[in-house]
Amino acid sequence: MTRVTGFASILALLLVQGCASIGGVAVSGAASDSVISALGGGLIGGKVGRDLPSGDRRLALQAEYRALEYGQGGQVIPWNSSNGANRGEVVAAQPYRVGSQDCRQYVHTLFTANASQSARGTACRNPDGSWSLLG
Repeated sequence: MTRVTGFASILALLLVQGCASIGGVAVSGAASDSVISALGGGLIGGKVGRDLPSGDRRLALQAEYRALEYGQGGQVIPWNSSNGANRGEVVAAQPYRVGSQDCRQYVHTLFTANASQSARGTACRNPDGSWSLLG
């Protein structure tokens, strides 16, 4: 193998690894809409985040997905609104198995100008790689 061919092979491998596959669902840097929407409204879609603007809810839900899919147990996954009015943190516990599913408990804390609120829940990974909130 020549140096140019070897370099091209390594470069191609790195480019392919930039796109992850999660349970058969291709997900690039930002999680796909279908994988995110499987969470329903997530914890932030309930009482805690009901007054958030839709853009902030989307950022918060993306943070929930990142915590569940990629976060180490106890790792804080932060998010901030573009205007700085709202922010939050999602912390997922270590994953555990229930039957054939991976599940994680997690906490989402929302900080607004006036207060902070937290919601706790559990989500399990579906066969297609998405996560569903239990209960």
